[in-house]
Amino acid sequence: MKAVVIASLKFHAPAAMLRRALTVATVGAGLLFAGHAAAQQVFAAASMKNALDDLSAAYTRETGKKPVLVYGASSTLARQIEKGAPADVFISADQDWMDYAQKHDLIDTGTRRNLLGNELVLIAPATTTGDVDLKTGAELDAKLGGGRLAMGDPAHVPAGLYGKAALEKLGVWSKVQGRVAAADNVRNALLLVARGEAPYGIVYKTDANAEKRVRIAGTFPADSHAPIIYPVAVTKQANRAEADPFFKFLQSPAALATFQRYGFSRP
Repeated sequence: MKAVVIASLKFHAPAAMLRRALTVATVGAGLLFAGHAAAQQVFAAASMKNALDDLSAAYTRETGKKPVLVYGASSTLARQIEKGAPADVFISADQDWMDYAQKHDLIDTGTRRNLLGNELVLIAPATTTGDVDLKTGAELDAKLGGGRLAMGDPAHVPAGLYGKAALEKLGVWSKVQGRVAAADNVRNALLLVARGEAPYGIVYKTDANAEKRVRIAGTFPADSHAPIIYPVAVTKQANRAEADPFFKFLQSPAALATFQRYGFSRP
């Protein structure tokens, strides 16, 4: 059984009302708070979906055990764990939300590891052409025009936080923030651009690689935001007999090769 969490989407713009909502969709009713299932339950950042789906299938072939995968914004997942959601392993898209889990005594700190790295990119629909110079933000501001800039909610979604930091460093955040389409996770931001509902979006390189309907229009300078690191840890409430083998599997050479094939890097 596999669970996918997709949280709501909202547009932030002056004089604009909420135009679209994507409701939470969960495969397997009552999964999050129904207590531990037989398999290990893995709460992972939405940007990991394609790679982690492949790794889960490989793990099932090797062991006969099928992990339960729950995807969403790292902020949402950390808060769900705090409220008692039965997660065994937590993978965050940034250090801050793993720090939050650690501060609230939700993880076994001895298991915390930096698992992966990523890059922050600007995407556009695949039907368009032309790159955007991101050495300064002037070109992005001009090309965006009256269109929306899709990105994770900069108030709490890691991809949005990285994106806001980069735009601030480039000196254009104040100019574009009123045109931001803020999504509750990075994959929802990706969908806005893929569907042609936004001319540009800010996502991770791995998200862009996973969606044929978008192209990378520019890569944000590495020094425009904090390093993108995905930490992983076993939770305090974990069924260690189930969690530990999968936790070790995620750090195996074969798993790391799969992650790299999807565009992740070593931290």
